[in-house]
Amino acid sequence: MSLSHRTTPYPHWEFSAAAGGDLLRLVPERGGLLSGWRCNGRELLYLDEARFADPALSVRGGMPVLFPICGNLPADQLPLPQGTFTLKQHGFARDLPWDLEELPGGEGVRLTLSDSSASQAMFPFPFRLQLELRLEPGALAIAVELHNPGVDPLPFAFGLHPYFAVTSLAMASLEGLPESCFDHSTMVPAATAPLLERLEQGVDLLAQPAGPVRLLDRQAGVALELQAEAPFDLAVVWSDPPRSMVCLEPWTAPRGALVSGERRLEVAPGHTCRLACRYQLLEGAEVSTEDPG
Repeated sequence: MSLSHRTTPYPHWEFSAAAGGDLLRLVPERGGLLSGWRCNGRELLYLDEARFADPALSVRGGMPVLFPICGNLPADQLPLPQGTFTLKQHGFARDLPWDLEELPGGEGVRLTLSDSSASQAMFPFPFRLQLELRLEPGALAIAVELHNPGVDPLPFAFGLHPYFAVTSLAMASLEGLPESCFDHSTMVPAATAPLLERLEQGVDLLAQPAGPVRLLDRQAGVALELQAEAPFDLAVVWSDPPRSMVCLEPWTAPRGALVSGERRLEVAPGHTCRLACRYQLLEGAEVSTEDPG
């Protein structure tokens, strides 16, 4: 496996497997973005390249990193003993430059973000956040480590926001979600099934599944299965028509967790918190392609 710089179709780093053609595309200077993942000959991530070409616009595609919050806070304000800080939706990790290196043994890559004057202005804590991406047969394994080198507990929420390409929203469906969820569009609990029927109109829901969740592309005969470990086990589903993509996102906590305290995580001084999830590509006989409707 190797890590090399490419200039087309946009400047990025490419990590490729020795055999099989699997690869990752990464743009560390744009929020540590995983911008592409090719697995078994399939390009699995959606990326709006025209929008990506304008650094002033938020990215629509790839796999943005959500830290130190997922979603937003009331009035974008984070009250802390140190004062009240303005922290925009999904935090700052997706906007700041990260460091990139190949993992020992060439089994993947590591992205690292540490606190800086820019982050301290929004979130007054020292930290070191590392994201390790490993190519496995038919899968992408993701490990997260958040280290607290400071003297105070480090509160946080963490999420990933991968945009998965689908043939069409009409032919996409999901399996493994519970009967009830939380509808982000209305900010009230809701039944899951009626919302999933609205992928073509746009959905934004959060659920706590009991096991893996599958995003199925019935026309292509493939599925992506999210396998997440607690506390990284909330699932967000988001579609943004007419884009042919569905986001299937692992989160540790719901919106507003750093204020409400719901599922808020803390890292003790000198300690490290570890999170993990995995996306498995399923093809052929492994995928049910029957229309659930």
